[in-house]
Amino acid sequence: MINGDILRDAWISAANNISNYRKAVDDLNIFPVPDGDTGTNMSMTLSNAARELEKLSGETAGKVASVNSSALLRGARGNSGVITSLLFRGFAKGIGSDEFVTPENITNAFVYGVEAAYKAVMKPTEGTILTVARVASEYAKKALADGKDELAIFEYAIEGAKKALDETPELLPVLKKAGVVDAGGRGFVIILEGMLSVFKDGIIIKNESAGAAIEEDGDEGFNAAGEFETEITFTYCTEFIVNRNPEVTKEPNELRMFLETIGDCVVVVDDEEIIKVHVHTDHPGNAIENGLTFGSLVNLKIENMRDQHEKAKHDAQNTKKKPAKSADRTETFTPVEPTKPFGFVSVCAGDGLAELFRDLGVDTIVSGGQTMNPSTDDILKAIEATPAETVFVLPNNKNIIMAAEQAIPISTRKVIVIHTRTIPQGITAMLSFDPDSDDNANAIEMQKATERIATGQITFAARDADFDGFKIKQGELMALLGGKVTFTDTDLEKSVLKLLKKMIKPDSEFVTVIYGEDVTEEQASAIEEQIQAKFGDKTEITFINGGQPIYYYILSVE
Repeated sequence: MINGDILRDAWISAANNISNYRKAVDDLNIFPVPDGDTGTNMSMTLSNAARELEKLSGETAGKVASVNSSALLRGARGNSGVITSLLFRGFAKGIGSDEFVTPENITNAFVYGVEAAYKAVMKPTEGTILTVARVASEYAKKALADGKDELAIFEYAIEGAKKALDETPELLPVLKKAGVVDAGGRGFVIILEGMLSVFKDGIIIKNESAGAAIEEDGDEGFNAAGEFETEITFTYCTEFIVNRNPEVTKEPNELRMFLETIGDCVVVVDDEEIIKVHVHTDHPGNAIENGLTFGSLVNLKIENMRDQHEKAKHDAQNTKKKPAKSADRTETFTPVEPTKPFGFVSVCAGDGLAELFRDLGVDTIVSGGQTMNPSTDDILKAIEATPAETVFVLPNNKNIIMAAEQAIPISTRKVIVIHTRTIPQGITAMLSFDPDSDDNANAIEMQKATERIATGQITFAARDADFDGFKIKQGELMALLGGKVTFTDTDLEKSVLKLLKKMIKPDSEFVTVIYGEDVTEEQASAIEEQIQAKFGDKTEITFINGGQPIYYYILSVE
């Protein structure tokens, strides 16, 4: 019989197992940009939970699952870490307050986890960790129906997960071409195997990498499960809070499902007392009527988004070259009381970029980016350290957006995450903020502003790869446009000019060039002269010493 102590040991074993195989999972990523990858993010997410679990003794299985869920949520890093935390949040819901793990609640654990993970991803992609977890849950349900005990159900779930993992290349051609399985799915199987070692044999897998520093806790090169785009197509931004009627037995997910039929940008966050609702729709009355079936409404707000006027401002401080200044790479965040209506948190790496965002009005900087994905807890602490009632968060990386959004329901502030995927998008979002406008209008305008920016990046290949139609060799320069490889080269100056030529259009007005920590002032000055000579008569060009790692140059054109 699986009690709380056994379940605790199983998750500690899982954390050790994924830590041991971290590099192997990292190596499955097919995108050759240097990063910390899937295995690192999953390992650091579970390690955060293991530290909390080690403090427990003699607790029920339900209590252990609850502590694990909370720690995973706060420690989640990158899309793979967030999805993993959601999968195991299902264990807390499935086991509930039970003293032991049973056939019924372990099956529910898998089912609820998959439901939570699929709901969190706006455009779920099959052939990823989502598929692997879903098939595992289907095998668990079949084993329960066949009368199996909790151990056998868990073993059947792993069997299903492995089968689905082997089939991921058939669902995602890009995996098949690279000859690999999905990295997130492989990590999930490794985690389950670590748990099974305790459930079946009573053995906690040792952490063979203990004492070896994990230098990078970063971005997955390719995580199809977390890909999505934002598009505003409905007229009314509708928000309200439902004070839940305890006599209503319907689940908040029913409200979410209804709202998705009448609009988009749906957010439904709930606890035992309230349901917080946000939706863009052409029929706000229908949203309100459905919300009333769950309880009474408070804080009702409806805004006509099509009446919002487009505003764009260019800060004079952004028209001159900015030297890099000293900025702490590790900040201690101290919670403060709100003293102003709005504030900003931005994620970035590099002293120059940190100083630039501060100049633009950002209150709190979270160190992170491509190779340093901050956890949900890192972002939450930064939010609580920002002295504002409403805090706008700029992730500035596609692999940080999900972690930032997980902070929304657990913060004491109103949190609005702008889906900035690059540093230039973050800068543009800040320049588009209007202090005389309300929160919702600003959120819309800031998000719209990111769509007007083209982002280019020059980096190097961390591994050999056959990707996006290019046979890429380790160490080659890669030019990325909109996150996709557009060409490779070996000459840095030539690459910058070639990429800018692809980016600049006849109606382009502003060009910003941000150079990184591996570019000397002499190199930057030489390239600046060439760019001014070639493009300066048609566009306004700004050069910034960002000091960012990984990317020699980050380019933006508006």
